[in-house]
Amino acid sequence: MIKYTLFFSIFLVISASHAQKSKSKYKDAYFASGCFWCVEAIFETVKGVDYAESGYTGGSIKNPTYEAICTGKTGHAETVKVHYDTTVISYKELLRVFFNSHDPSTLNKQGPDSGTQYRSAIFYSNNNEKNLATDYIKQLKKDGKFKTITTQVEPLTVFYKAEAYHQDFEKNNPNNPYVKSVSHPRMDAFKKKSKEFLKKKN
Repeated sequence: MIKYTLFFSIFLVISASHAQKSKSKYKDAYFASGCFWCVEAIFETVKGVDYAESGYTGGSIKNPTYEAICTGKTGHAETVKVHYDTTVISYKELLRVFFNSHDPSTLNKQGPDSGTQYRSAIFYSNNNEKNLATDYIKQLKKDGKFKTITTQVEPLTVFYKAEAYHQDFEKNNPNNPYVKSVSHPRMDAFKKKSKEFLKKKN
């Protein structure tokens, strides 16, 4: 009985250790680059991304609503939380996806959408993410890929998940006029530039 109890205890410890290691390979990254319907849909096509979630961050009020965000007075940006597998894709590669999927040279504007809520921004959770983001932007400037880069690198404060109807909006509303005229062309442009990052179709 004692041997069995000892064996079972060791088994639980090992199982917990494996579970923790498996869980720890996943991290979250936060990006803003215009309408979050488009951004969320793009990141969900990327290999290593478990899911993407639309929300708000970078503002001054608690529990903001979509209506409040749209005024441009709360300071929040429409932001997407990207839950990804670090063994499949790195944070630096996510930065490449981010810059491949929008125009960072337009200040507080992306396509037909304008206002600080549509700014280009990277919200970092630690100094490593901050350094990777700032170094990546420096390299882009050096390469002269964009005339200017307006992307802000901001510390992550609180991420508020957006209302339920915003989640997977592009997928659930393929015939929406905005989705057809803005989201789909943006997605197509991204896919042409980033084939190596796309998930394989079943």
